Amino acid sequence: MSEENAENGSHNQRLETLAIHAGYSVEQTTKAVAVPIYHTSSYAFDDTQHGADLFDLKVAGNIYTRIMNPTNAVLEERVAALEGGIGALAVASGMAAITYAVQTICEMGDNIVAVSTLYGGIVEPLLKCYSVRLV
Repeated sequence: MSEENAENGSHNQRLETLAIHAGYSVEQTTKAVAVPIYHTSSYAFDDTQHGADLFDLKVAGNIYTRIMNPTNAVLEERVAALEGGIGALAVASGMAAITYAVQTICEMGDNIVAVSTLYGGIVEPLLKCYSVRLV
């Protein structure tokens, strides 16, 4: 296990335990042991400054459920714990994951070298959106 897992107390937990419990602490209001599923699309701000600070990433918190929500946060923390990573990102599809990866790694003017046997769903976006040349 990584040092991060040791810091959060999961250094001596087996994968089965991490899969069930990592990333979540019992909610003090309801004492729910299972992760609640939050059915909401938006969150309240304490005031306009709090909202501005959230959008500027100056403070942690929920803004809009498509960006982040508490249920997804637990999933991301569990995946990171299971993989021994420092973080994870849950997205809606494999295409979203590929898009995030390409846009995170690449900068304007970079070249992407790819083989023509890539997953078919990514070939056209790479060719049309990113001007990739397949080899």
